[in-house]
Amino acid sequence: MSTISAIISIKDKDKTRAIFDSLNADNQFYPENPTKTKISFAKNTITIEIKTDEIAHLRANLNSALRLVQASSDSLESLRL
Repeated sequence: MSTISAIISIKDKDKTRAIFDSLNADNQFYPENPTKTKISFAKNTITIEIKTDEIAHLRANLNSALRLVQASSDSLESLRL
């Protein structure tokens, strides 16, 4: 069986570091994740790299990560009054 992978880069102006902290915390507290997920932060850019043997696991992890990015960004935006 071959390994399937995806790499996503995210940059959201001044909210990028806070979004990274949300993603990284979620990733650290889910050790039984069936995918190998690496989240890094450099040059004000979040990079998410996901590797797995199952396309369904890749899709599910991508969906979860992107939803968390959107929720984090929306929450931070709502704090600006």
